Amino acid sequence: MDTRAQQVPAGTSLTNIAALSLVDACTAAAAACFPWVGRGDKIAADDAAVEAMRAALAHLPGGGIVVIGEGEKDDAPMLYEGEIVGDEAEPLFDLAIDPLEGTNLCASGGPGAITVISAAPRGRLRALSGFYMDKIVVGAGARGHVDIDAPIEDNIATVAAALDKPVERLRVVVMRKPRHVELIERIRATGASVHEITDGDVMAGLGALVPDGGVDLAVGIGGAPEAVITACAVRLLGGDMQGRMAPQSDEERARIEAAGEADCRFVVEDLVDSDDALFAATGVTSAPALKGPLRVDDGLVLHTLLVTRDHGLLRLSSTVAAPP
Repeated sequence: MDTRAQQVPAGTSLTNIAALSLVDACTAAAAACFPWVGRGDKIAADDAAVEAMRAALAHLPGGGIVVIGEGEKDDAPMLYEGEIVGDEAEPLFDLAIDPLEGTNLCASGGPGAITVISAAPRGRLRALSGFYMDKIVVGAGARGHVDIDAPIEDNIATVAAALDKPVERLRVVVMRKPRHVELIERIRATGASVHEITDGDVMAGLGALVPDGGVDLAVGIGGAPEAVITACAVRLLGGDMQGRMAPQSDEERARIEAAGEADCRFVVEDLVDSDDALFAATGVTSAPALKGPLRVDDGLVLHTLLVTRDHGLLRLSSTVAAPP
């Protein structure tokens, strides 16, 4: 952890300093990419979201440093890893952001695209060296009943028992990828149902964490940066999450071995080392866990899910001027 960083002043919290500004950044990004929903241009949608989120974060009280963002500085002109945003040269907060998770979903009009930010005091979010992680996420009702190293059949049985429901009523979300063909077959062989998604790592975990999210368990190999973003929500909502790095290339394997992460079994506290964290997400296209925008007259109603240490889970709605 960075011991040189400023500390959040005693007696206050990230919630009190930054919550509204981070919500504003999410809603600005969602409004900006709304005109691109269903138009088949994921790059234009992402560009619009990035530009709007960065402009909004320029007003972040206390300042933040992007530890997980759009990529390294040479590859990302805005919201790159290491960029400082806000009104302080010495930032108070770490930021893990995805201005548009589910660019393909936005482009196709499919469910579950969101804009999302996680935050914690400076030095408290872990930026992983690799790109992919095998993970398992459950809500508070199944906390302590998952094991990333156990067979999926065992995890399904223990989660079903913890939730007091038959396995046949368990719904598991998995990304529809060639690497998951066997995993999906094994889950269905237990009697549990599989909800296959094409994109949306964070949204998958969110579905397992919030009431009426539509799924009980999120499993499989997805993005490592998205794991850190999700971990903030998991910690704040009392859920459970475990993961191991899952390199998909020799180059990535070398990176995680050099970082000493190859044999690590990560739990939530390894990824978010503070209870004073924050998670905010605004819907871009609708899903059970979070509604998408609704056009009304000349405005746009946006739905945001905010989770903080001080207030728990809040569902917010705001109306902004509709983009052209």
